[in-house]
Amino acid sequence: MHLASGITWAAAVVGLAFGRPTAAAAYYDAETGFTFSEYKAACSLSATITYRVAIPNDAYYGQSFDAVLQVVAPNSVGWAGLAWGGGMVSNPLTVGWANGNTATVTSRWANSRSTPSLYTGNSLQKLSTGNRANGTHFQFTVLCSGCTQWTGSSGFQTNLNPQGSNKFAFACSGSRPSQPASNTSSFPYHDAHSYWSHDFSAGANADFANLVMRNGGRPSVL
Repeated sequence: MHLASGITWAAAVVGLAFGRPTAAAAYYDAETGFTFSEYKAACSLSATITYRVAIPNDAYYGQSFDAVLQVVAPNSVGWAGLAWGGGMVSNPLTVGWANGNTATVTSRWANSRSTPSLYTGNSLQKLSTGNRANGTHFQFTVLCSGCTQWTGSSGFQTNLNPQGSNKFAFACSGSRPSQPASNTSSFPYHDAHSYWSHDFSAGANADFANLVMRNGGRPSVL
């Protein structure tokens, strides 16, 4: 997952066509019961990846809070990644791909513009619902503890804003990881990337902790 150089023609077209919009529409997911803030990112001229974020409605700026991330991608996408801080370097990266009839998800971190390493500074829990792959799409739904507040290599702490917009970035590739069943697998260089401002307030949930538990997860705050 490399978000800065070597941009392919498809990635350049995506950047020119879509720029850096501010977006997030509220989306209710009947399967999990979460209301998400949703953004559709163009991975190519024919493939769109949906990124959704749900948070507790009592979260406040300056404190770490859990977030549920749901990603839906067509099978033409080999892997799809989200940069929680809006760039490749010094922020949590959540990457997922299809694996049989489900999805594999991994947490990564990069200190330079090179292949990201495994990251243990946060916790990803795949929920019991919202994780699948079929003949057309793959989807993953994870609870992330540690994706909304982190400390970079310089010691500077970053906090995401639960009441407003946060800069996000995504990257994707049409090529697949070498070991799709393993969350430690390497994965190929990206084909496209872009940025947007994601409004967290559209995905605030009053019953967040209970929804997490109902979907098989363990929230960090009950």
